[in-house]
Amino acid sequence: MAHPFLDSAFEIRWSQLAPEHVEPDLTLALARAQAGVDAIASQPLEGVTYENTFLALERAMEELNAAWAKVTHLQSVADSPALRAAHNAMLAPVSAFYARIPLNPGLWLRLKACAESPAAAALQGVRRRFLEETVADFRQAGADLAPEPRARLEALQSELAQVTQKFSENVLDATNAWQLVVEDEGRLAGLPAHAREAALQQAVAKGLGSAERPAWRFTLHGPSQEPFLTYLDDDALRSEMWRSAVAVGAQAPHDNTGLLTRILALRAEKAALLGREHFADLVLERRMAKSGARALAFLEDLRERCAEAFVRESRELEVAARGNAAGRLAPWELGYQSEKLRRARYDFDAEALRPYFPMDRVIAGLFELARRVFGLKIVERTGVETWHPEVKYYDVQDAAARHVGSFYADWHPRESKRGGAWMNYLITGGPRPDGTRAPHLGLICGNLTPPAGGKPALLTHHEVETIFHEFGHLLHHLLGEVEIKSLNGVNVAWDFVELPSQIMENWCWERDSLDLFARHYETGAPIPGEIFSKMIAARNFRSATGTTRQIALAKMDLVLHVRAAEFAAEPDVEPKARAAIADCLIPTEPPAPTIVKRFTHLFSDPVGYAAGYYSYKWAEVLEADAFTRFRREGLFNPKVGAEFVAKILSRGNGADPAELFRDFMGRDPDIRALLVRSGLAG
Repeated sequence: MAHPFLDSAFEIRWSQLAPEHVEPDLTLALARAQAGVDAIASQPLEGVTYENTFLALERAMEELNAAWAKVTHLQSVADSPALRAAHNAMLAPVSAFYARIPLNPGLWLRLKACAESPAAAALQGVRRRFLEETVADFRQAGADLAPEPRARLEALQSELAQVTQKFSENVLDATNAWQLVVEDEGRLAGLPAHAREAALQQAVAKGLGSAERPAWRFTLHGPSQEPFLTYLDDDALRSEMWRSAVAVGAQAPHDNTGLLTRILALRAEKAALLGREHFADLVLERRMAKSGARALAFLEDLRERCAEAFVRESRELEVAARGNAAGRLAPWELGYQSEKLRRARYDFDAEALRPYFPMDRVIAGLFELARRVFGLKIVERTGVETWHPEVKYYDVQDAAARHVGSFYADWHPRESKRGGAWMNYLITGGPRPDGTRAPHLGLICGNLTPPAGGKPALLTHHEVETIFHEFGHLLHHLLGEVEIKSLNGVNVAWDFVELPSQIMENWCWERDSLDLFARHYETGAPIPGEIFSKMIAARNFRSATGTTRQIALAKMDLVLHVRAAEFAAEPDVEPKARAAIADCLIPTEPPAPTIVKRFTHLFSDPVGYAAGYYSYKWAEVLEADAFTRFRREGLFNPKVGAEFVAKILSRGNGADPAELFRDFMGRDPDIRALLVRSGLAG
């Protein structure tokens, strides 16, 4: 295959996508995309139409978008020195190309001429939305700038792409560079059997220990770190892991301190070039929040509603751990002591649920839920190439037996794979001009508990929620019916995009839906009523603390970007960032640093979730309210499910998100639904 990254086949030939093809393939894609842009920008002004400007620009980007998506995806799931070098070699030219599009005077002149024409004024629906969104995109990106600031903006965008990529690499490399090897099994008291077995397998895989003298290897990846900090009795070992975890991104040779201040400075400069007071206002002006001030006000309102309960929960934990002469807990004690208090208060051990969540049953139950609620049939297909042997491939049909799309699922951690969980897309299909519909292709990834000790992958309840969450994002893509690809699915305002994902988590708490998949991996028995009752009773344990932690992250994000110049002038943003969110932090001794230097949501992309982390709580208000329809009209009600598809999932960015929400609920969102669900209001 001469140019494998440019192959448009629906079933991607991953085996052909070698690092040596990245540069020639992307160079060719860039040249073709540039030729398409030049053709639009050089045509006679009097002949411009919607088709030969706006739609032509959409088509000109398709090949490059698809090729670069494959490169960036592989870099996130199969990182290697050769691939990283190839990716980084093309990062600057690709970023520069995208940055130049809205800064092309000839292109902008023709788009404006079309937008101001009588024919454009007659456009309606999605086509009208596409025109308006494109014009707004161009203006927000600097299309009206004079030549000198336009050139500076291009250079700035290119540098932002490179420094944020380096930030991401530092976090991944620092995470992979650390390990803790324990040779005394007595020090593993309290650690669940599955975590102990996984650590033993990790050690064997790395050639550590022996049959006579076994060893246990722990890492900073989630499935290893979380049970270690939550259950291990050995305080010294927990301290060692915690100190290493908070040092990610903060120590040489993977220190993000300087990169962080540079990113903030570049974003502040970008906002100033574009006539905005700060980066938050630039990012949010076309999202539901509209401004940094309104987003901050939303967070502060939510914080105040939780403040009394937050202080009480912090004090209760100290008393439970230390007695009435309570002193501050160490930060590596918080998870451990919280779990002890939860067990004492509710006689509930979250690990008791794990045998009821074998991954294969969870996935099968999720698909059954999708069938009942959304009318979907999801079938695994073998014989399709993937990027790793663990990856599975599925086809999705709707109630009319249409192939609406397919997706890959990659759920377990590897050293070559970035942390966290995410959804992405590789091909956008949708309605064609001839009335047919092309399928979509997407993917979901995670870093969930792998199989261990001859047992299947047994998940925590939180990991089950993660699968449902990412699947919600996936449905948003696969069920899109938008004729303009760039408006499909998850290409919506970021404070709306989490609605389809977070709403899916609700089914993980309902008895009727849990019975679809929560079955003991050996006996097939459902979760016993006693355990389920305890699980529900403990659901809102320390909910004010959990809510306030999210507020802390979101507030820190906004403050950094509202006051970016002030923070960028600091040699180290950490002290000032911590002080800015002091009212949201659990008091500990020693004080815990923030996650700012490893906060990849904010700093591993030129924009990403920067000034937008509040979106999780904002969208949680939307989804908690929207789920009340399912609670009221039936958890598996296909009519409500069909409405959710028709009015939310299928519409993408085809209309204003506030309009879509009102269409589904018949009114604006009500924050009370979230507060009630969280146990923070009666």
